[in-house]
Amino acid sequence: MKFKMDGITSIQESTKIIIVGLDNCGKSSILVSLKEDSNLLSFITLHPTRGVNIEEILAEDKLINVLDLGGQQQYRQSHLEKFKELIVGVKTLIFVIDVQDFKRYKLALNYFKGIIDLLNESKNFINISIYLHKYDPNLKKQKRYQDIDNKINTELIIPIEQIIPSEFKYNFFKTAIYTVFEKTLVK
Repeated sequence: MKFKMDGITSIQESTKIIIVGLDNCGKSSILVSLKEDSNLLSFITLHPTRGVNIEEILAEDKLINVLDLGGQQQYRQSHLEKFKELIVGVKTLIFVIDVQDFKRYKLALNYFKGIIDLLNESKNFINISIYLHKYDPNLKKQKRYQDIDNKINTELIIPIEQIIPSEFKYNFFKTAIYTVFEKTLVK
């Protein structure tokens, strides 16, 4: 709930989200989108996240603290070692997988399993959203990706469902951040 007193907004609710995945899977782009920043330069100028990036987003009556964990190999092990600290207060974990990067599916699954094992060990049954990312419009029109739905199902969804214990609530989402050319006749 939000109250206004003398022009000052008071936020009554806050939540914490953590975004995790391998490097170059699109975590920071998703964060830019969550901030409702549609400036193309915001996406073009993104750099790999080093360590942990924390952003605050004001959405309706909630303050959302988003932790974007760098996905480079040099950071992943460190994140796992500190995961119990990083996850304090987190309501939702977003795990991002680049569906176009077939060669790294197993690496992504291993990282995901490490995270789930830590959450399960600490009995921290937070909500999990798995973003099957870079599922761009017209992707299946490319020869290399014609069978992507089957590949996603057999190599990602089924193994992930086997990794996640029944105590967790989870959802899969196909996601894309895609620039669309638009023209509108003005005169």
